Amino acid sequence: MKITSSAVSLNVDDVAASSGFLIKHFGFREAMAADGFASLTRDDAGMNVVFLRRGLETLPADQRDDHARGLILAFVVDDLEGELARLQAEGVPITMPLTVEEWGERAFQVRDPNGVIVQLVDWNGAV
Repeated sequence: MKITSSAVSLNVDDVAASSGFLIKHFGFREAMAADGFASLTRDDAGMNVVFLRRGLETLPADQRDDHARGLILAFVVDDLEGELARLQAEGVPITMPLTVEEWGERAFQVRDPNGVIVQLVDWNGAV
C-alpha cells in the first residue's frame, strides 16, 4: 500500500462555520466544497481537514448523525506563545490554557463554532 495523502473528516452541524474558523484563524484554504461538504488544506499541514454536515445522506446510516465530539485537531507549531498571543488578539477564546506535561508536550486549546477542539502544541517542555 502507498498512501498518497491524508485527511481527517469531521461531522458538524454548520460546515461553513467550522471551515471559516480554520480559514480565518489557522490559515487553511478551501480545496473543494459542495453543499454539506468542505475540504480544507495547507501546504504545510500534512493532511486535509474535511467537514461534513451531520445528516448528510451520502454518509452511511450509522455515521450520519455522529458529531465530531471527543476528537482533537492537534497542530504542532514553532512559536506556541506567539500563536497564543495572536489568537487572543483575534478574540478567539482559549478553552484550555497553556499547559506543560511531564513528557515535554506544551499545548493550549480553542474550540470552533461547532465545538471542534483545535490544539496547538510544541515539544519544548521539560522532559
